Amino acid sequence: MNETEQLLEQVADRVRASARERGKPLPAPLPADEAERAAQALGFALPPLLTALYTRIGDGGFGPEYGLLPLRQSIRKYEAGRASDWGRPEGVLPIADLGCAMSACVDCRSDTAQMLLFEPNPGERDLAWYHKSAGLADWLRDWLDGTGWFRDEEEWGEEDDGDETEMTPWAEFSSRCAA
Repeated sequence: MNETEQLLEQVADRVRASARERGKPLPAPLPADEAERAAQALGFALPPLLTALYTRIGDGGFGPEYGLLPLRQSIRKYEAGRASDWGRPEGVLPIADLGCAMSACVDCRSDTAQMLLFEPNPGERDLAWYHKSAGLADWLRDWLDGTGWFRDEEEWGEEDDGDETEMTPWAEFSSRCAA
C-alpha cells in the first residue's frame, strides 16, 4: 500500500469514527464522473487526492475545522470568488470553511496541491492569501495528528500562544489573480 492509500485509509477510519460518535452519517461519496464534470466546469483538473476524498470517502462534511465543503459548493465559491473584487486566483479552489470568512484552499495547479489560507479580514486583497501547507496530503496529516492550526485550545501548551507559525504571504497571488 502506497502513502496515498495509507493516508486515505487513515482519513476514512477517522471519518467513520467521527460519524459514529455524532450519530449521523456523512454525505455519500460522489460518482467518479462527477470529478470529471467538475474539472470541465472549472477549466482545470482536481488533484488526485482531492478527487479520491470526494469519490471514495464522501462529498464533504469531514476534515479540518468545519470539514470539506461539498464539491458543488466549492465550485460555486470558486466562481463567485473569481467574479468578486477579491479576485480569487485562477486554479485555487476553496475546499473548507474555517470560520470568520476564512477558507482553506487547494492550489490545483501546484504539483503538490499546496494549501493556501484565504484570510480577508485585514480588508486588503493583497494581504488575504497565505501559504499554509506544502500540499493537501500534509494538510490532512496535520489534521489527523492534531497539529498545525487544527489543535483545540486546550491542546495548546503553556508556552504556546496559539500562533504556532508565522503566516507567509503567498508570493504567486499577483500573477494568478483575476484583474
